[in-house]
Amino acid sequence: MIVALPTQELRDAVGPVEGVEYVLWDGSGDPPRADEVEVCVPDYRSTIRAMKELHRMPALRVVQTQLAGYDGQLELLPDDVVLANASGVHDDATAEHAVGLALAVLRGIPEAVRSHGHWTNLGDRRSLADSRVMVLGYGSIGRAVAERLVPMRAHVTAVASTPRQDPVAGQVHGVDELSRLLAEQDVVIVLLPLGDRTRGFVGDDLLAALPDGAVVVNVARGGVLDTEAVLRHAGRLRFALDVTDPEPLPDGHPLWTAPGVLITPHVAGGTTAMLPRMAALLRDQLERLVAGRPLRNVVS
Repeated sequence: MIVALPTQELRDAVGPVEGVEYVLWDGSGDPPRADEVEVCVPDYRSTIRAMKELHRMPALRVVQTQLAGYDGQLELLPDDVVLANASGVHDDATAEHAVGLALAVLRGIPEAVRSHGHWTNLGDRRSLADSRVMVLGYGSIGRAVAERLVPMRAHVTAVASTPRQDPVAGQVHGVDELSRLLAEQDVVIVLLPLGDRTRGFVGDDLLAALPDGAVVVNVARGGVLDTEAVLRHAGRLRFALDVTDPEPLPDGHPLWTAPGVLITPHVAGGTTAMLPRMAALLRDQLERLVAGRPLRNVVS
């Protein structure tokens, strides 16, 4: 079985798998041995670009991405090709970044950086301890966030499409309870997948329901937040955004200078934690394919 990998680094990390031969292809130019490639792993930073070229691989059976989300990918998938995502790979790194962004805003780190060189009194700051933190979109990353918040003595409110009990967060509330729950939150961490039903989901109505001074952290997709609504509520609310709409955020965009808005350039998942977790997932997937067993994380 011929497998196209984007980098030598990933190839070395996965290591040999019996019955598998690797070729390197980063999504540009003609894929090596294109007529024989059965599995393709697109480059992390250029997944969409690579998927636009999948028609060059007539024997392709499986696309294993390195992304947790799959917005914009299904329409590029050739007929009869399986798409699997990297669910679980980015949980730890994304959860770390979400909590880090919340802490930075709550404890006044952006203000301290801007005041560097001057001893500035930041006043009393809210701690995560005793704060009420909503995790909006409680999947595997949401649970990883809760696993970090609970030991920090935060009160976690989990919200998902389906109510249920969870061993970490306790009661997971349905989205129909949002209007009642939002007024009680100090922090909202957004982890919703981007789709037709969630595009612009965090808009004027949701933001207006939050109390003054609440913090909204987005480590999901930029399109989940209504950018114009964010600009209207900036100042009354505070925002920490790892993703934006548009993205990349152009120089001079009003979000850069909006009051109380902290932006990082979509870096939550790109850490040293990614390679070993991605390699472990891919090795398992290839062993499953060779053995004729079902794949994990199948999206379509």
